Amino acid sequence: MVRHKSDLTEKNMAKFTSPADLKRRCEELRTGSDRGFGEAGPGNVIQVKVSLATCGIASGAKTIMDFFIEQFERRNIAAVVTRTGCMGYCYAEPTVEVKLPGREEVVFGYVDVRRADQIIEKYIKTGEFVDGIIPVNYQTIDLKA
Repeated sequence: MVRHKSDLTEKNMAKFTSPADLKRRCEELRTGSDRGFGEAGPGNVIQVKVSLATCGIASGAKTIMDFFIEQFERRNIAAVVTRTGCMGYCYAEPTVEVKLPGREEVVFGYVDVRRADQIIEKYIKTGEFVDGIIPVNYQTIDLKA
């Protein structure tokens, strides 16, 4: 089942009528159970984030996002597709971040429909890297300490 962030709008806008409602919602957000992860949790589901900031939209990222959603459904691949803001790789738009269970995130740049298909067939299905990976050029605060 492919879930898209916009599918959750009504639930995200729910009114809280008690502290218990708020606590329950906080737990859903913490565990990812409201985003199609179910009991598996977010670390056990394929996650695809498509950068839909201004430069991504101008470069055709909406088409790429729609392609991923359509193809995951067609190929019966359980994944969560979400939009994200700027990833800082404006020069390489459209950009897509893919997180496979148990692996680090990988960001792909210059993603067109052909490359998106390769990402699904090679990287997501078999773990084989494809062209277009943007190398990590930063460290988090945790790694520097």
